[in-house]
Amino acid sequence: MCRDIKTRIEKAVVKALGEAFGDVGKGAKPMVTNATRAEFGDYQCNAAMGLAKKLKQKPRDVAGKMLDALDLSSFCETPSIAGPGFLNIKLKNSFIEDRLLQMAKDPDRLGVPKKEAKRIVIDFSSPNIAKEMHVGHLRSTMIGESLARTLEFIGYDLLRLNHVGDWGTQFGRLILYLKEVAPEALTEGGQRDLGDLVEFYKKASKRCETDEEFNENARKEVVKLQGGDEESLKAWNLLCDQSRIEFQKIYDMLSVTLIERGESYYNAKLPGVIEELRDKNLIAVDDGATVVYLEKFKNRDGNPQPLLVQKRDGGYMYATTDLAAIQNRTLDEKAERVLYVVDAGQGVHFEQVFQVARRGEMYPYETASLEHVPFGLVLGEDGKKLRTRAGDTIKLKDLLTDSIAAAESKFRDRLSEEKREETEEYIKHVGEVIGLSAVKYADLRTNRTSDYRFSFERMLALDGNTAPYMLYAYSRIQAIFRKLGIEGEPPVSPLKLEEPQEAALGRMLIRLPEVIADVDHMLMPHILCDYLFELSQRFNQFYETCSIVGAGSEDIRSSRITLADLTAKDIRICLHMLGIPTLDRI
Repeated sequence: MCRDIKTRIEKAVVKALGEAFGDVGKGAKPMVTNATRAEFGDYQCNAAMGLAKKLKQKPRDVAGKMLDALDLSSFCETPSIAGPGFLNIKLKNSFIEDRLLQMAKDPDRLGVPKKEAKRIVIDFSSPNIAKEMHVGHLRSTMIGESLARTLEFIGYDLLRLNHVGDWGTQFGRLILYLKEVAPEALTEGGQRDLGDLVEFYKKASKRCETDEEFNENARKEVVKLQGGDEESLKAWNLLCDQSRIEFQKIYDMLSVTLIERGESYYNAKLPGVIEELRDKNLIAVDDGATVVYLEKFKNRDGNPQPLLVQKRDGGYMYATTDLAAIQNRTLDEKAERVLYVVDAGQGVHFEQVFQVARRGEMYPYETASLEHVPFGLVLGEDGKKLRTRAGDTIKLKDLLTDSIAAAESKFRDRLSEEKREETEEYIKHVGEVIGLSAVKYADLRTNRTSDYRFSFERMLALDGNTAPYMLYAYSRIQAIFRKLGIEGEPPVSPLKLEEPQEAALGRMLIRLPEVIADVDHMLMPHILCDYLFELSQRFNQFYETCSIVGAGSEDIRSSRITLADLTAKDIRICLHMLGIPTLDRI
């Protein structure tokens, strides 16, 4: 809805440039952007800047001639020239009022158009079996969930996949250790709970480091597992099931939905991957291993770098599994777009795998895209990797429970200051919602390609670009409706934007479709957060200056109720796409 405003402005500017400057003007590519500074109004166009160089004229003179030929009168005020030659373009209030009314009549989507159901696969989270999820899994899980929710809202047909690390040489030592210390677990009706799997993994790894016989037998267990030995598979399934239980606890806390397709899912397809690469004459042998020599990647000697796809002993690599997954996702699942929400450190790996998949014609690259969606690190306040005081990696479950405890404590303090009583159940509910939302929002509000510093104090603050600030803005609107005695959905009324703060809020609201389209295009959840923050600020400015309860007339009160209700629905939609629930009262 709002993107068509930019398109209309751009078309009008191109027409004006052609009329003012002939063919030179027609060839210009005007850039229309949202204005961010209050004095700039709604949009800004910088078409005159580049054109002035070609015409050897001053940018302001070019902007003036363009302005004389520009007609936006049907929906904009008369544009003005600012700075060295920018055009400031302000939407008419009547146009905004009409758009807001259309949004109000579409309460579930607020005018956001649904796109055709393009098939998209999104791969995110991806923990390893027998290892606890740690703070490093937070970004993949939250960015992936947010993007999935946004793309689903847009209308795409989404498949959310969890590429769990459930295969490999480490399972040899785990299975062997399980057979030694808990053989009863493999018997019919035996004890299934293995306790702390992380500790179990550490002990099994320690045995390999100090006991060569154990290490050799562990390698044999890998062969047995890969060969389909019944007892080994039973042990492997037990280990996987135990891990899934712990993973699911985290996913339930974070309201994350995933379908597990671990590395083992693609095992049967791996020999076929090698054969296809061989048929395309891409396979080579390097020191007994099977490789594909890469284009544009060189080793230290300046020779083409190999991508290892099969070891000398016949074992397969992560790259081989990824190639099989590409085939499954594009050929079997018919995905037109495959997104990999994986840390930036894996960028080279994906670049190499995607290259081999394309050269091997292993997927329909003319109609399907493979996209690595990288992200930065979670750092401590000291700017180093976030760790415990002992230097260990922080468990994700501990991080979440600590945040809930901190949020609950702050809420109890607030209740005490206000001398307000609430049930214990409600206090814990609010603490959990705010605590988890604060962690999610702090992670998503940062440009995903950047590192960010984790701070409980900052992310739980009631002011600034934080989850509590957004949740309080939403609950404030619900409080207004309760004061007015409004139950359920407020009636939709025509909008009258008479005060500057009303118009400023209205201009923010009609940008929602454009913001969501930008997230779709750039896969950047922080765009939603930035929009939410500015929207909430505009609402609070409106709330402070434009009384709803004490409005001067019934028409103005009804208009402001509709404006507030649109804001609440807008906040709720955006928070949902960030994986954050709302609270009607805090």
